[in-house]
Amino acid sequence: MDARTSRYHDVYTRSMRDPEGFWGEAAQAIDWYQPAKKIFDKDAGIYGRWFTGAVCNTCYNAIDRHVERGRGAQPAIIYDSPVTATKRVITYAQLLDEVKTLAAVLRDFGVQKGDRVILYMPMVPEALVAMYACARLGAIHGVVFGGFAAKELATRIDDAKPKLILSASCGIEVNRVVPYKPLLDTAIELAQAKPEACIILQRPQCDAPLTAGRDHDWASLRDKARAAGKSADCVPVLATDPLYILYTSGTTGIPKGVVRDNGGHMVALTWSMHGLYGVSPGETWWCASDIGWVVGHSYIVYAPLFHGCTSILWEGKPVGTPDAGAFWRCISEHRAVALFTAPTAFRAIKKEDPNGEHIRRHDLSNFRTLFLAGERADPPTVQWAEQHLKKPVIDHWWQTETGWGIAGNPMGLGPLPVKHGSPTVPMPGYDVRIVDEACRELPANTMGSIVIKLPLPPSCLPTLWQQDERFKESYLAEFPGYYKTADAGFKDEDGYLFIMGRTDDIINVAGHRLSTGGMEEVLAGHPDVAECAVIGIADALKGEVPCGFVVLKAGVTRDTAEIEKEIVALVRDKIGPVAAFKLAITVPRLPKTRSGKILRGTMKKIADGEQWSMPATIEDPKVLEEIGGALKQKGVGT
Repeated sequence: MDARTSRYHDVYTRSMRDPEGFWGEAAQAIDWYQPAKKIFDKDAGIYGRWFTGAVCNTCYNAIDRHVERGRGAQPAIIYDSPVTATKRVITYAQLLDEVKTLAAVLRDFGVQKGDRVILYMPMVPEALVAMYACARLGAIHGVVFGGFAAKELATRIDDAKPKLILSASCGIEVNRVVPYKPLLDTAIELAQAKPEACIILQRPQCDAPLTAGRDHDWASLRDKARAAGKSADCVPVLATDPLYILYTSGTTGIPKGVVRDNGGHMVALTWSMHGLYGVSPGETWWCASDIGWVVGHSYIVYAPLFHGCTSILWEGKPVGTPDAGAFWRCISEHRAVALFTAPTAFRAIKKEDPNGEHIRRHDLSNFRTLFLAGERADPPTVQWAEQHLKKPVIDHWWQTETGWGIAGNPMGLGPLPVKHGSPTVPMPGYDVRIVDEACRELPANTMGSIVIKLPLPPSCLPTLWQQDERFKESYLAEFPGYYKTADAGFKDEDGYLFIMGRTDDIINVAGHRLSTGGMEEVLAGHPDVAECAVIGIADALKGEVPCGFVVLKAGVTRDTAEIEKEIVALVRDKIGPVAAFKLAITVPRLPKTRSGKILRGTMKKIADGEQWSMPATIEDPKVLEEIGGALKQKGVGT
């Protein structure tokens, strides 16, 4: 890869010099009922708004226009569910039919432009149909991860005040069925704002009792609407009208509802499919995320279909469905050209299949690129994937708030050289700076707070749902004129970004600011380590000292005490005595959210002996007991 052959620098420079020209040109890939009066209006909204005055419809751009232009027979969605042994291909024409029908059902319940509809759904095609149906009517969907705790669902119901809730009888995990209806019923009971009705998809694995007068059977409503020939057309909305609300994970108290608009979202995501991901219309793309998270919204549901691709919807896990070869089977069978997943998924695969034997059993000749995002992609995991896949492995960085990549390696513009540990460079529209506490820009290779100069590019949040002041306070107040990412890191002399962790993950050891991400990189480099997490724990003398948790690769039988000593020596060698790294603890697994983020904040509270509450997004609460037990054995947190 040679930087001289990439068009990136020219494209990025233009997006900075002439943002209206750049995004106005990108907007030509979208179908509009009326074009924008202004590409960017600096006087609208809190920091300005994109495509003001434009009229559009997101569902039309995702589905209708492709059917009208000859893609009707092309698969739009490939549903692959190893947990239920189900596969289903849905063409663009079939998807349009389903969406028109469900939109008519929603309309019969009185759903109109601007109404909110909450979706509490598993990874099934009906969930995507529901999102498109809401977009078709101009209704605002709020997807809450299926199986989310009742109390947390209740806070989101109270914040969004939905007219309807669409749910299912259950979700399916690797070895258990998770009934949703009891959680939904409790949430509605707890909520002050009551939905007018609930539509429940009954899955064969679990039959949910329906509450008379409130609950309706999804399949019956669909069949009746179809028999009556009911159908709903697209409702024109403003580009600046909300498409969806997505609540950021791990929120407590009043949730933070990130607002996504219709116009800017379509323009930026469509540009990204080619510019960032290098994928062409008609190709099969796979994002192995969940629709409950922003990655699933952007790159399972919306962007691939805006671009005319086939999107794989996967109901499974990287290991256990049935083994560590599940991803390669799916890629091979459906001829996917790219996969986008979280680094944690690859660490799980690496732990179970350290020699990459499963990879060699499948035909990956169509597969071009692996994209990682969601957590920092540690270099050892990236190198492992490169070694065994023999394909480009591209780390990139973004947030729920932005909806698409802040930084990445632009495969469609000609890739740049990979630097392990870096998500490469800012994408068009993002003016990324590294600053100190006084908002002064820092020189290359100096750690600081990562901020983005306003205005943010299209697709980024214009505000929080009905909380403009909280939006300003949370994101704009600390660094005037900039958006605070709350991530810490640095830029090198080539302008490559290095994201070293949340600003909360920068620990202060006797006055030295040290990155837990940098230490994790060293831990992950030990040959026996599958994954790791470093936290700062309170220390009376030094303020904080680091503590490293490591999960060993499958099949490692060496004495853990020996491995822990080697890890301490490794940090001392690579980072130096200044890190004061003396504590490595071997654990069977790390506590994670359902999206794969490690719950470092909760681990720190346990280690410091502080009060902590069970995170709503946690995948398995029992892991925290294991962490507490492991700390006590080392005399920490007691």
